[in-house]
Amino acid sequence: MSIVRKPSDARPPRMEALARLPVFFSLADKRVVLAGGSAAAAWKAELLSAAGAAVDVYAEDVSDELLAVAAEAPRGPIMIHRRTWDAADLVGAALVVGAFEDDHEAARLATAARAAGVPVNVVDKPAFCDLSFGAIVNRSPLVIGISTDGAAPVFGQAVRAKLEALIPHGFARWAQAARTWRPRVQALKLSFHDRRTFWERFTDRAAANPESAPSEADLAALLSEVNGADVGKRTGSVMLVGAGPGDPELLTLRAVRALQSADVILFDDLVAPEVLDFARREAKKMLVGKTGHGPACKQDEINALMTTLAKAGRRVVRLKGGDPMIFGRAGEEIAACDAAGIAVEVIPGISAAQGAAARLGVSLTHRSLARRLQYVTGHGADGRLPADIDWTSLADPAATTIVYMPARTLAALTDKALAAGLDPATPAVAVARATRADEAIIAATIADLPAQLAAEAPRGPVLVMIGRVFAACVERAAMPLCDSRHGVAVASN
Repeated sequence: MSIVRKPSDARPPRMEALARLPVFFSLADKRVVLAGGSAAAAWKAELLSAAGAAVDVYAEDVSDELLAVAAEAPRGPIMIHRRTWDAADLVGAALVVGAFEDDHEAARLATAARAAGVPVNVVDKPAFCDLSFGAIVNRSPLVIGISTDGAAPVFGQAVRAKLEALIPHGFARWAQAARTWRPRVQALKLSFHDRRTFWERFTDRAAANPESAPSEADLAALLSEVNGADVGKRTGSVMLVGAGPGDPELLTLRAVRALQSADVILFDDLVAPEVLDFARREAKKMLVGKTGHGPACKQDEINALMTTLAKAGRRVVRLKGGDPMIFGRAGEEIAACDAAGIAVEVIPGISAAQGAAARLGVSLTHRSLARRLQYVTGHGADGRLPADIDWTSLADPAATTIVYMPARTLAALTDKALAAGLDPATPAVAVARATRADEAIIAATIADLPAQLAAEAPRGPVLVMIGRVFAACVERAAMPLCDSRHGVAVASN
C-alpha cells in the first residue's frame, strides 16, 4: 500500500528564547526623567541627549561631569533641577532612569515609575530595571546595541571593541545617504527585484569605499546599473592584500575589510587557512598555489585570471602571505593590472620577518649589534640560488640578513657567504610557519644551520635570519629545555 503525500509548506524555524528583546527606542523630542547627579548619571544624560530626548535631571548634589555635559548637550536639552524627584515629576515621561547607590531609593523610583506607566532603568541594578542599556557601536543612523543581559558586561564591551575595529566610521555617511535616498528610490516605482538589486549594490559600494562620501554620482551610477544601462560594464578592481605571516590576528583592519568586500579571493599556499575565515561567506576562493620548489600556477596565468575577473566587474583580492611588496611578485601583478586598465590597490601586511622577530623577542636593528637590515631571496626566477647576490654585504658582521625562500638553496648560499668572509660562528635562526600555533624554530651557527634545516625539513613557509642579534637564540638552543619565555620549542644545536 503506497502512501500519497501532497505538497505542503515547510514550517519555518522558530525563534529561540531571547534573554532581552533588542529594540531601538525613539526619544527625539520626548521627555526623560533622570534621578541622580553622579558621574554615572552624567553618562546616561549624555546618551539620552544624543538620542534627542529632553532630559530633566533631579538631584540635590550634581557632579562636575554632569554639569559639563549639561552645558554642552550633544542634541536634546538637559535641564538640572537641584532637588530630589517626586512622583509628579514622572507623569508624562517617556522613560525614567535612576543612578543610585542605595537599593531602597532604587526600589522607590522603580515602584513610582511603574505606577505611572513609565519604563524604568536603574544604573547597575538589573533587579529594578524594565530595560537595560547595552554597549553601543555608533555609526548613526547605523547603530548596533550589544547586551549580555547583565551576565558579563566586560565581555559585551570586548565584543563592542571588536565591532568598532571592523566597522568603518565612514559607514555613518553611507547610512545617512541611504536614509536620504530611500524616498527617491521608492518614488521610482521599481520592481521588488530591482529595489533589492539597488540596495545590494549600494551595500557593495559602501563596503568597497567606506571612507568616501557618497555623492549624487554614486546614486546615478547605482540607478543606471539597476536600469540595465551599465549591465556587464561595471568595472571591477584588484587589491593586493598582505595576509601577514600566519597568525590571523595579525591581519590589518584594512585587510579584513578587503576580505569582507571581495567577490573573488585568489590565495597562495603560504596563506594560513584561518585567514580565509575573515572572508565573506559568498566570496569565491581560488587557490593559485605558489610554493617555492613545488607545484605552482604560472605567474602569467595568475595575472590573466586576476585581470579577467576584474574586467567582468568582480572585486578581486589577491591574498599573499606576509607583505605583498616583499618578494611577492607584486610588481608583476601591478603591471598586469595597469596594462589592462584595472584599478589596483595594495594593502600591506606584517612581513614574515617582522612576525618571526616579534615572536623571538629580537630587535632586527639592535643599535649595539646591527647597523643595516637587508632582505635577500634564496629563490630566483629559475628556482635556483640567484647569481647576482652581493656576497660581501652578507658577510658584513654588522648586518642583519633575512633570507626568504631558502629551503633548497641555503647550503649553497651559506658556502658563498662564508667564502666572501662571513664568520662561520655567526648566529642564525630558521623559522617555519612563523607566528602560527605550530611554529618551529631551529637556531644554530650559520655554518651548522643548513645541515640542521635539511635534516628536519620543516613543512610550510621557512625564513632564515642571520646576524649577531640572534646570539641569545643560539644560546637558548644549546639548552635542552623549551624556551618558556617566548613559548616556542627551540631545536638544540
